[in-house]
Amino acid sequence: MSRHVAIVTDSTAYLPPPAMRRHHITAVPLTVVLGDQALEEGTEISARSLALALQKRRPVTTSRPSPEEFVRTYQEAADAGATAIVSLHLSSEFSGTYDAAVLAAKTAPVPVRVVDTGMVAMALGFCALAAAEAAEAGGSVDDAVAAAEKRAAGMSAFFYVDTLDYLRRGGRIGAAQALLGSALAVKPLLQLDGGRIEMLEKVRTASKAIARLEELAVERAGSGSVDIAVHHLAAPERAEKLAAHLRERVPALGELHVSEVGAVIGAHTGPGLLAAVIAPR
Repeated sequence: MSRHVAIVTDSTAYLPPPAMRRHHITAVPLTVVLGDQALEEGTEISARSLALALQKRRPVTTSRPSPEEFVRTYQEAADAGATAIVSLHLSSEFSGTYDAAVLAAKTAPVPVRVVDTGMVAMALGFCALAAAEAAEAGGSVDDAVAAAEKRAAGMSAFFYVDTLDYLRRGGRIGAAQALLGSALAVKPLLQLDGGRIEMLEKVRTASKAIARLEELAVERAGSGSVDIAVHHLAAPERAEKLAAHLRERVPALGELHVSEVGAVIGAHTGPGLLAAVIAPR
């Protein structure tokens, strides 16, 4: 396995820890600010703690990693033998993480290619895995970036939220869209489109919205080889039920990951989130 090209991502990729260890992927944590406490995602605040804080309507915000954190990560990769680094991050429409990585890359001890994947959660995670697999096969930085970009180009990510309120508060969706959803008492289905969260459909009930989410996932999966991730926040029963249905209905299913999102994404979606990421191979 080539260790010349190291792969770095951020904590919003929500990669399973065994996969990160197996592919030597490093994730730089974003921060959740809960009241007057700044807590690192993944180590200092859990999704469950975040969900409880949101339910109690405690003020929650998020912030990017500092450039200095990326500099330390890049130095550690170089010290471990990397001669180049591919640094893949969530959409710059959501966070300044990409910008912080770009700043850090200017002073890194080895060349760093920073990529705005336009993705988030396992949509980002699948891109990082593709880059790591290309590097492990002896590929160059260009090969790893091309593999990640190819995976991203075929990706679809759909998600259901109980309310648009959290997305509105964080500025991740327009006030007009949020107001429309509230006024009509509809349950929104959203998608990642061009690195942004966009309204896809408005459905009258939660059960119908979740059924529609399943149909969209099956349609996008098609009959070709595909990996899928199912995410949730404080809704494990919903996630397991969706995952079970997808196992039955997707004929060429490869990997299927089921996980709770971390605190950063959870802060912007709220409890009840259910998401499906479809990643053709």
